[in-house]
Amino acid sequence: MRDAFAAFIRQPGAGAVLSLIGILMFFVVFGGVDFVSLMGAASWVNFAANLGIVAIPVGLLMMAGELDISIGAMIPAGSMTVAIVSGHFELPIVVGMLCALGLGVIVGTINGLLTIRTTVPSLIITLGTLVAMQGIVLTASKVMTGAASVAITAPDWAKFTFGRLIGGSHQIIILWWIAIALVFWFVVHRQRFGNWLFAMGGDRDSARNAGIPVDRMTIVLFILSATSATFVGMCQAILFNSAQVSGGMNIIFNVIVSVVVGGTLLTGGFGSVIGIFVGTLTFAIVNQGIYFTDIDRNWSNLIIGLTLLIAVAMNESFRALALSMVSNKSKSA
Repeated sequence: MRDAFAAFIRQPGAGAVLSLIGILMFFVVFGGVDFVSLMGAASWVNFAANLGIVAIPVGLLMMAGELDISIGAMIPAGSMTVAIVSGHFELPIVVGMLCALGLGVIVGTINGLLTIRTTVPSLIITLGTLVAMQGIVLTASKVMTGAASVAITAPDWAKFTFGRLIGGSHQIIILWWIAIALVFWFVVHRQRFGNWLFAMGGDRDSARNAGIPVDRMTIVLFILSATSATFVGMCQAILFNSAQVSGGMNIIFNVIVSVVVGGTLLTGGFGSVIGIFVGTLTFAIVNQGIYFTDIDRNWSNLIIGLTLLIAVAMNESFRALALSMVSNKSKSA
């Protein structure tokens, strides 16, 4: 039993799991929430899915010691691209989808190249990309359509695959989130890609000297981050039959909180896909679950802030404890 608990707390997502349990208990005990009703609600699951698809690749970037905040502009960029191409210009939906995803690849490549070719921190680089993309999307929309909102009518197959409501309330993107999480879990935790990732976050120069393709990995991670954001924007446009220039800025804060609550270190070298997945669930329940309670809605930001602080404290404590256990085990051996 003790060994099982020790193995659990050594996991990067241990703090996220305990935070999730704590939040659920808090809402049930102090918020008067019906647990069954909360678990069956679509609002927080839909919120988590749209957030989680972006959080996982951003979390991988953070594990590698980098950060991408341009995602705040890439979600509306993805929405507007598919809406302008396939809605305003009435080209096949496949063309619009490829353009949206291609835009993510282009912006991600630019972010990656600037990061590896310059000494400017990725935070500053992606801040510049964020502002630039906001201006590009707004200007392109005004010039091409004369409006900041564009309607789109997707064919049935696209609606069924990317913009359907399951049971009339749960978005199909939930299934995409689960599938993407499983793929990333396998790649990061069962393939050498994950070892390379953690090595980059621990010491980039040592990783490069060990033969790890650091530059190529960095570019790929930025491409995954930007493309995941345009994918979410594309799905939202297909679901709601329209796209708007505004929106997406709040997701920057939401993604970073979800990743940190999930046990990923901002300094890199530590984290897990499962932790990010659970961290996203935790944040979504805090953000949306308060509407199912008797708690004043004005307290929501305070609860989110406390959750973040507690989760970070637990993650740091568990990480230190895990390292001490490994050290003691090595000495005893």
